[in-house]
Amino acid sequence: MVKLNGWKLAWAGFLFWAMMGVSNAQNFTTLLDFDYYVSGAQPQMALVQGADGELYGTTPFGGDPNGYANGTVFKVTLAGKLTTLYNFCYQYDCTTGVYPFGGLVLGTDGRFYGNTARGGTEGAGTVFRITRQGSLSKLYDFGYGDFGPSAGLIQATDGDFYGTTGWAYGGSGNGIVFKITPQGTFTTLHVFCSEPPFCPDGSRSLGALVEGNDRSFYGTTYDGACCGTIFKVSRAGHLTTLHTFNGVDGAYPSAGLLRDFDGSFYGTTSGGGAKGWGTVFKMNSRGTLTKLYEFCTLPNCADGSLPSAPLLRATDGNFYGTTTYGGDIACEFGCGTIFKITSQGDLTTLYRFGPGDGFWPRGGLLQATNGIFYGTTTRGASFDDGSIFSLDMGFAPFVTFVHDSGKVGGAGGILGQGFTGTTDVSINGTPAKFTVVSDTFLKATVPDGTTTGFVTVTTPGGTLASNKVFRVLPQLLSFDPPSGPVGTQVTITGVSFSQTKAVGFGDRVPAQFTVNSDTQVTATVPSGAKTGPIGIKTKGGIAISSGTFTVTP
Repeated sequence: MVKLNGWKLAWAGFLFWAMMGVSNAQNFTTLLDFDYYVSGAQPQMALVQGADGELYGTTPFGGDPNGYANGTVFKVTLAGKLTTLYNFCYQYDCTTGVYPFGGLVLGTDGRFYGNTARGGTEGAGTVFRITRQGSLSKLYDFGYGDFGPSAGLIQATDGDFYGTTGWAYGGSGNGIVFKITPQGTFTTLHVFCSEPPFCPDGSRSLGALVEGNDRSFYGTTYDGACCGTIFKVSRAGHLTTLHTFNGVDGAYPSAGLLRDFDGSFYGTTSGGGAKGWGTVFKMNSRGTLTKLYEFCTLPNCADGSLPSAPLLRATDGNFYGTTTYGGDIACEFGCGTIFKITSQGDLTTLYRFGPGDGFWPRGGLLQATNGIFYGTTTRGASFDDGSIFSLDMGFAPFVTFVHDSGKVGGAGGILGQGFTGTTDVSINGTPAKFTVVSDTFLKATVPDGTTTGFVTVTTPGGTLASNKVFRVLPQLLSFDPPSGPVGTQVTITGVSFSQTKAVGFGDRVPAQFTVNSDTQVTATVPSGAKTGPIGIKTKGGIAISSGTFTVTP
């Protein structure tokens, strides 16, 4: 197998592999019509792929023949056969929760995690865990002051889960950012609207968080200041408002952000722009925002309006998403669209929904490892309860990760197909030890000396490349000497240092440095440095020392 010299070369090669399967045909298929009394109704979030290759999701309503259910967790095959895994009961105070608006996330333990907007011990929602077989465990009951999660969870590099609430009716009434461990230990990190009534730090975060390369979390608030915000919050709960929407550049973002390979972010707003019907934007890590597209620029909003779902970067390098409204005018406000947009802002409408195949897609898209897009609509189809659809653009199969980062020596899960008989797994060209668990799932150990880049899996059917970069996280283990004046040479020891981009002392004062090896960096204490930890930034992320370097006179 050819060694991949750097992640940019790997990405170029992956685009070649992906585009080899591209055809001009766009095959849209309605796979399933939801029925309130059988399979549930009005799914609100994107589907997620499990280790068995099937798709999983939630409906916030229905799911019982007698009408005695307030939502479901379901599994659906790629061909559209649905199995209900769990029915949430119909009482408002159901102990396991009701109205699971937030969808699911696949944990590194192979189980799914999600939340409900209501129910539980205090009627304020719950966090739950569920197996592929449908065994559900409640991890946490939200209280009156942190009422109502409506966005999904994410699992961070520390193994814990992070999320937001956006429907808070008690306490501040503006929502929170929280952390919860897999065992259910809950921590409130930030309470929104620290300065009422204008809430410059935002109010009501409706979209999921995303972890940045700096280990902080990035997200949006629907309200606050003028028209919503983009924020960064540290693991300790310190929040920084990066951008305040003013209406012209967008308003009321209801979806989370997409982190791109270079550390920038892409997202949508459900309002604002020239016509007031939403935008697509790009933002760098410092908060500089560029508006890429304004919706409803065509007559009758034929290009779509009010995007309420996050973007997806597909294997052709472009971004894909949905608009809730616009498109076909057979529905009130329009039936919604599927679109493609380049990083320069060139938008192509790929499909306009109609009443018969489902309409008002709110949940966004999933590109499964067979290369096909899957999504849901909230209304329409046979019973007016929504649908599951697929859109085949002809993209080739690929592999993806349960978690897109890890440390040397750590094991991670890889999703795909045709794994039986696999002969090689490599991370950025470095062979890794692996175990094939099933034809759709394998586990690989991050090898010594590997660097951030794409993953390849060599199977009997050919070589599959990952759809995104796997980030090898640096580890800062020690430094010597422990103290010294400006100009002191400090030897820093750790793991995964070969792609080091910066070294900082104290308050992140940048230092001159030399990469001696993958396990050692030498840095010079810079002028202006203060006593504090040492940090190293690589292409894979940031490592911060547990000890403090003391700057002496």
